[in-house]
Amino acid sequence: MSINFVESEFAPLKRVVLAQSQFYIPEGEEAVDTSFLSEKNLTLFKNKVGDVADLYPDMQKQWENEKEQMRQLLTSYGVEVVRPRMLTNYEKESGKASGQGYANFFSRDPFFTIGHFIIEGNLRFPHRRLEVLPLRDRLIEESKHSEAIYFAAPQPDISQGLESETGPFIEGGDVLVYGKTIFVGYSGLASNLNGINWLKSLLTHWGYTIVPVRLHPDILHLDCALSMVKEGLMIYCEEAFLDGLPEELNKWDKINISLNEAALLMANGLTINESVYVTDRSFTELIAALSGYGIHVETLDYEISRIFGGSFRCTTQALVRINE
Repeated sequence: MSINFVESEFAPLKRVVLAQSQFYIPEGEEAVDTSFLSEKNLTLFKNKVGDVADLYPDMQKQWENEKEQMRQLLTSYGVEVVRPRMLTNYEKESGKASGQGYANFFSRDPFFTIGHFIIEGNLRFPHRRLEVLPLRDRLIEESKHSEAIYFAAPQPDISQGLESETGPFIEGGDVLVYGKTIFVGYSGLASNLNGINWLKSLLTHWGYTIVPVRLHPDILHLDCALSMVKEGLMIYCEEAFLDGLPEELNKWDKINISLNEAALLMANGLTINESVYVTDRSFTELIAALSGYGIHVETLDYEISRIFGGSFRCTTQALVRINE
């Protein structure tokens, strides 16, 4: 097995974690922040409590099938696909008893890989804070290589309550890797400056530059507004960047999308390599634009994953991306 290493967002993908499809909707509208979801999708959560598999069994089957189609697509390009374990009965019962529910559905956010670093983050939503546990066996296995460096962010401060905004919060969906330059988004919904500053204090010792990116308050993660397709080409939502695009990316070619299109997760595709990009088959204009740049576009129906607030990048987390 090759050692974990992520060189950039568009270096050839070699090994990836593909998420499971488990989610328990907790009681109370305040329990889950849905401000980034569309009106259509909000109806699924309103006055609903329970496991999605019980509430919407047909949807659950479709959701699981999306992941299987994604697995087959990735393996067809020679990508090694690993999965988190399923939640135990104890984990599920504990989540119900706490009133927070449980989640095991977006492997992008609980951890991230930068170079040889494997870093466990902290998730802002309380119902997702234990989502790293089904992944931990894999992370421990990855970290056994002598070059691997395994860190975990400090636990969030809950001295003022579970909903405290102190953090530090740092989520993989906000972290984009571009060599030694790391872009980290913050909108008030996920990562915060305390989390970003912790990451900066860690990685500057190894020569990394951390670039905070302030986002529109309706954008959950940076990867909902920016996708690096290949060197010099991005999918980009200008409205989402409150202080403008980071100067390191200003000269790149841009496929522009609106804030409404970003909410549909049009920027949340997955680069397999600099020639191949995966997106939802419903994004016909984006597919045509990418093809115009010579990109081979692979498409899948990922409607259910998008309903829950994440798409192709959200349901995957790279372990190895490297030009060999």
